[in-house]
Amino acid sequence: MRELVTQAEDLMKKAVEHLRKELLAVRTSRATPALLDKVMVNYYGTPTPVNQLATISVPEPRLLLVQPWDKSVLGEIERAIMKSDLGLNPMNDGTVIRLVLPQLTQERRQELVKVVRKKAEEGRVAVRNIRREINDDLKARQKEGGFSEDELKRLQGEVQKLTDKYIKEIDDLLAAKEKEIMEV
Repeated sequence: MRELVTQAEDLMKKAVEHLRKELLAVRTSRATPALLDKVMVNYYGTPTPVNQLATISVPEPRLLLVQPWDKSVLGEIERAIMKSDLGLNPMNDGTVIRLVLPQLTQERRQELVKVVRKKAEEGRVAVRNIRREINDDLKARQKEGGFSEDELKRLQGEVQKLTDKYIKEIDDLLAAKEKEIMEV
């Protein structure tokens, strides 16, 4: 039964890690290469992430520089960035693409906070679903006569501690991201 608790912890870790990656892709007033992680470029008919086609650097706090290894895809990268929902206006000089992150308005900051809270809630729901599934498995195994009622309660307690730990981690990630978004 110990393996079920270990499995729960692994799944919860993955849910938190997924949320961490999702939050990195949410735009703040600071430039980060992770902003372009979800941007897919049509590279010879194959959707390819920008970071596999170019070097993305941050020369200034509000500037991203996208330097493709193959200059022929510059136009495709530019189109993909314009199509993305990042609200960035790429400037192509023939060798690199510059992305200046405009200062966020207070209204836009509040919208981003809502988006981040929604993603955090999805993370919490994922962790709770893992708890429910593991507890269901534990109950089923207990009914089959695998172990006592006391053992079931103890294992469910461990799963609940894990759930609390990872939900707190999600809350901490959310608080840090909200602070970053609201920072002027």
